[in-house]
Amino acid sequence: MRFEISGKFKTPEGWQPFKKIVEAHNEKFAIEKVYSIIGSNHKVKRYSIRINQINRVES
Repeated sequence: MRFEISGKFKTPEGWQPFKKIVEAHNEKFAIEKVYSIIGSNHKVKRYSIRINQINRVES
């Protein structure tokens, strides 16, 4: 399944919005994957990432 996850993460300049589409078995794994991707790419801790919306994307 594919999920579209949108939210924001905190940077020194302020809150930066994001929208990611990830492949995962369920919503819980999709959220973990987004935490991993955002944290790795932007050096942000999990507590600085806010998820606003999760939608299942039909492929």
